[in-house]
Amino acid sequence: MRTVTLLAIGLIALVPSLGRTDDSLVRFKGGIGVDSVSSAPGPAPVAATVNRNIVRTVQPAGQLWTIADFKAEVKADGRIDADGRGLVFAGGNTVGTAVVVTSTGGTATLNVFATLICENVAPFVERDTKPVPLEANGDFRIHDVLTPWPPASCNTPVLLIRNAGNRNWFAAGILKFDGED
Repeated sequence: MRTVTLLAIGLIALVPSLGRTDDSLVRFKGGIGVDSVSSAPGPAPVAATVNRNIVRTVQPAGQLWTIADFKAEVKADGRIDADGRGLVFAGGNTVGTAVVVTSTGGTATLNVFATLICENVAPFVERDTKPVPLEANGDFRIHDVLTPWPPASCNTPVLLIRNAGNRNWFAAGILKFDGED
């Protein structure tokens, strides 16, 4: 009996996935809204050059955005659950809302999707969800599977919330490390 127990413990130690109760690949808690400019070097008071806030080849939105609350979890099998609150314009005529004014003066609903990028050097692989509607107050929920699936290891993850129309990014998740609440 003791030999069987030791063998079982040894097998579990050799195959970590059998002993894991948590199949999370990465987690995010909190979010950062986009600022389309990452820097503007040059002499004051007017910079001659503006560097766009491009994240792993993904272009930023043209206007400032903010996000009040965000959390997401990506499982090893590619399933993702993301919950965003208050993803709204942080400038312009529609500040404080997620309402887009059309060229005819009407309004349009935006659709957003999540992209996970695990690589920190090119080539970058964009692992996307299907789009979901962004409510007028900026709330959204994503329950989907990333395509393509993420790799077994994702050591330098970036999770972007993007516009389904032009594919620009609005917000990024803040990585939650193991042991953090």
